[in-house]
Amino acid sequence: MVEVRYFASVAEAAGVSAEQLPYEDGMTAGQLRSQLAENRKGEFSRLVGISALLVNGVSADDVTPLPTGARVDVLPPFAGG
Repeated sequence: MVEVRYFASVAEAAGVSAEQLPYEDGMTAGQLRSQLAENRKGEFSRLVGISALLVNGVSADDVTPLPTGARVDVLPPFAGG
């Protein structure tokens, strides 16, 4: 399983702040992003596509492999300074 935590507007669009999702051996952050976008449509899907992903607290891109039991944080773009 992979623990996915949502923050700010992504959590609002998801209707939950966290969930456990199935993990497939060799899964990448990009594959997880695609799975998330397919699970919920609309605003959530759009936000997931532009959000930053952290895997176990470290910034990840779409080719980053997910270790078994990973914690993935989905952070929407933040404005401000």
